[in-house]
Amino acid sequence: MSPLRWDVLLVGFLLALPVLALGVRGDFTAEEVALRVPWCLAAGWAAVALLRWASAPPAPARTPARTSARTPADPAAAEPAEGGPAA
Repeated sequence: MSPLRWDVLLVGFLLALPVLALGVRGDFTAEEVALRVPWCLAAGWAAVALLRWASAPPAPARTPARTSARTPADPAAAEPAEGGPAA
């Protein structure tokens, strides 16, 4: 999954809003904001990947192979002749 998908970028931006707000307020320097914003993108990627994995439909159940005797290709050859073995 690409880290530049629209849903990943949206979640990363939402996670970066508090970091950007702390930078605007003056609690973080520009360098600290620049170091933390890529981590928000990585956290957005991880969150979207986890949600996609959790919401994926389960794989279809595989049917077990038949263990009973298979039918022959020529049903007439499989039937015994009437009257038993030839004399």
